[in-house]
Amino acid sequence: MTSLAADIEVAPEVVASFQADGHAVVRGLATADELVEVGPIIRRLGVEHAYDTRPMEERDTYGRAFLQSFNLWRIDPVVADFVRSPRFARVAATLLSCEGVRLYHDQGLFKEPFGGPTPWHQDQYYWPFEDVPTITMWMPMVDVPAEVGSMTFASGSHLDRSLRGPGISDESQTAFAEQLRESGLPLATHGAMAAGDATFHAGWTVHSAGGNPTDTMRAVMTVIYVADGARVASTLTPAQDFDRKVWLGGRKPGELVDHELNPRLWPI
Repeated sequence: MTSLAADIEVAPEVVASFQADGHAVVRGLATADELVEVGPIIRRLGVEHAYDTRPMEERDTYGRAFLQSFNLWRIDPVVADFVRSPRFARVAATLLSCEGVRLYHDQGLFKEPFGGPTPWHQDQYYWPFEDVPTITMWMPMVDVPAEVGSMTFASGSHLDRSLRGPGISDESQTAFAEQLRESGLPLATHGAMAAGDATFHAGWTVHSAGGNPTDTMRAVMTVIYVADGARVASTLTPAQDFDRKVWLGGRKPGELVDHELNPRLWPI
């Protein structure tokens, strides 16, 4: 695999945009050549290891939004090099303005041909951390045309603690749509993306995505980072406790996030 170790510089205005809006785009974070080997592997493994492969008509709104697969870095060494890329991790740490980041987990998100929309939601609803900086890198493995598009974000929603809702569902779509109307926060999308472009969003940023009206799979790989030095929250919801057991190697409330499942990716 072509090395993904080389640094890129993140412009100060991108950092400022992320901190104010809770999301930003970094074009060309990976090159086409760097995705030649890993892209097809991620696309294959993402489908093979998807946890819900029922026919689309048998799934709920969440299930129709995408096929999901997790921790593909534990399955294939080429994917492991991609997920653990110090280039990506350094960008994540820079945007968060923290000294270092660890891997929380990776997640393949494959919006199938004619798949449904992704409801409004916040990722950190599920995550077993308290006031800890988190960030998700969302990178398509294929070019994403304008009619499919990237995610839509509620700019500034990560700073508004009154914006909270249920887990991703029809209910979260309704609840957040109403809250966002009342808040007046601007909605933004980064539109069409080339393979290797990436958006980054904070854990509490409210976001959604449209459906896929095309006959082509929208294959996206995400990597979720948490600030180095994070500890497991002392009080957990059932959803967060499930994630604690699965993604943190069973680390207990109050303990450091330092299991082998959560290697420090920056600094290396």
